[in-house]
Amino acid sequence: MKLLKPALDSPREGSGGLIHLSGAVWRTSTRSNSECVEMADNPPGIVGVRNSKDPTGPVLMFAPAAWRASAAAGRPTA
Repeated sequence: MKLLKPALDSPREGSGGLIHLSGAVWRTSTRSNSECVEMADNPPGIVGVRNSKDPTGPVLMFAPAAWRASAAAGRPTA
């Protein structure tokens, strides 16, 4: 995982492209139980996760499939 400052354009590992987080739409994660976790899934090909108490701090970047697998693994079973 790569930690990035949201206001910066940083190279995406292996792609040679840039990740623009300035247009990311952040929302509270439904899985966070109001524990200050925000996610943005509108940048193409990534899901950003950050601490809402530090919006200019680092962002964890996930591939969408990796984020779905992580979220599924954290779901309680019946």
